Amino acid sequence: MKTKPNQYKVILWDFDGVIVESNKVRESGFRKVLEHFPESKIEELIKFHNLNGGLSRYVKFRYFYEVICESSISEEKVQDLADSFSEIMLKKLGSKEYLINDTVKFIKSNSNSIEMNIVSGSDQNELRILCSRLDIHKNFKSICGSPTPKNTLVADYLKNSKFKKEEICLIGDSMNDYEAATVNEIDFYGYNNVELEYLGRYIKSFYN
Repeated sequence: MKTKPNQYKVILWDFDGVIVESNKVRESGFRKVLEHFPESKIEELIKFHNLNGGLSRYVKFRYFYEVICESSISEEKVQDLADSFSEIMLKKLGSKEYLINDTVKFIKSNSNSIEMNIVSGSDQNELRILCSRLDIHKNFKSICGSPTPKNTLVADYLKNSKFKKEEICLIGDSMNDYEAATVNEIDFYGYNNVELEYLGRYIKSFYN
């Protein structure tokens, strides 16, 4: 395994918590969309959300209904909730104040020599709009997200890539990101979540 991310030919990036400091904004979005439900049940979802940062909102809304509320939910209803959530995110997260400067500086400095791609649990259309508004879209070869699961996004990238697995790494802030890298046999670096330090591959800053 290489010791620094800039030694790879390709970096697959998570988005939330790695490129943008969006986790609290995402929390507020779930609270707003589900505001008619009991607070205790919403708190259970927020706990699940924080423990599973790499999972899509589609999975989280299904979990809320089927596990927390013990009721059924149609695919149409899941999509309606996801669309409402996305409206809130597009209004709030298009501001550059949420960009993580440490990461963005590294991406902009290295995007000519390293192929950069986003593989995120966030909605793909929403991601592409946000990256355009934040003026970082041009630094990425591809920007991919849900409803396709992250494990599959990584697998699809590898299947169509000319690069070898040892030339590719994934940088993320959750165990879901680690699992997506591990199951696809590429290197993983944790970032912006000290609970991932024990994995032994952790970036405190791209410039230390």
